[in-house]
Amino acid sequence: MPRHTRRATVLAASLVLALTTGAAAAPALAASQAAPSRPSVAPAGTGIDTAALREALAGLPDADATAALVRVRSGSTSWQGSSGVHDLASGRAADPDARFRAGSTTKVVTAAVVLQLASQGRVRLDAPVRRYLPGLLGPAFRAVTVRQLLDHTSGIQAGDGFGDDFASQYAHRFDTITPRAVVASAVARGPEFAPGTEQDYLNVNYTVLGLLIEKVTGNSYADEATRRVLRPAGMRDTYFPGTDPRIRGPHNHGYQAVRQADGTTRFVDVTEWNQADRWAAGDMISTTADLERLLTALFRGRIVRGAALEEMFTVPPGIEGATYSAGLQRFEYGGTVYWIKSGSRYGYSVVLGGTRDLSRTLVQSVNATDAKGEGMNPVSERIVMAALAR
Repeated sequence: MPRHTRRATVLAASLVLALTTGAAAAPALAASQAAPSRPSVAPAGTGIDTAALREALAGLPDADATAALVRVRSGSTSWQGSSGVHDLASGRAADPDARFRAGSTTKVVTAAVVLQLASQGRVRLDAPVRRYLPGLLGPAFRAVTVRQLLDHTSGIQAGDGFGDDFASQYAHRFDTITPRAVVASAVARGPEFAPGTEQDYLNVNYTVLGLLIEKVTGNSYADEATRRVLRPAGMRDTYFPGTDPRIRGPHNHGYQAVRQADGTTRFVDVTEWNQADRWAAGDMISTTADLERLLTALFRGRIVRGAALEEMFTVPPGIEGATYSAGLQRFEYGGTVYWIKSGSRYGYSVVLGGTRDLSRTLVQSVNATDAKGEGMNPVSERIVMAALAR
């Protein structure tokens, strides 16, 4: 399994830079296929730059993305837009209410469940993980606490996957790696650093948290996450697929651009993919409307309350460059602090975030053709820039 720290750091840097300054077709997708944006109307004076958002969505599909779905809220005013195609074969307009792979935004839900358990006294954040999962991490990780899993300061290294390159992973897209196997392979590598001394964003931290949730509650991760977070937030179109490679219900197809030996590019359909190894770290399927509901319910204290909620807005002190809290990431732009979370799987790239007072929020899903690339997708960049413009 490839390390995610470098990619997360590059994405954050790309965002800062941007804000401060079966297969198909050929590399340049035909403009005639592009579906028009389907925006709602935001009244003048709301602070939402609708013209910039429409421009950000224009021209899809292109070499960078085949579709994009966006929701922006400023106070009580909201704007929704979509562009691109449902699939390259038919060229019909993208479904603006489609489900998609939400990637690492799953961690927001996982963190909320753990923090609920902490507020109920069933988990202590400063207790060692071995209290709840004896024997799982081994002697080298005896000092790792629950809080250090939440904020990625545990020092646990990444676990194994089906290879680092797209071809290797695509060949195994219907195969299963269990969460325990992922953790076991990570433990075998030993610590990357002493717990609490550095921050390294890795899925394995939240895979362990998923196992902790199951051990403490006696129920499956999916059941607890649904009962404690999805239902209270009103997320009716969100679910956890397990080993099912399909996306149930309405959805737009995802594609990966693959460079050929002759220099041409083909777009491989990656819509169906078993995400079981991502599990509590990244296998959720959702919609832009549901992720907006999640953001609103969380920030208003309807899911997690009091001191437990503060963990979601607290970056670990004394660690140079740390930006991650429990489930979120702190991002400052133009003197305003946003709390965001991005996520990506092949074919799908997601960003959700907003100010703590919910005066500005953004949820976007972009069907990026290189969603696991090192830089931020150009379409995603355009949308974020337009959404945060004031």
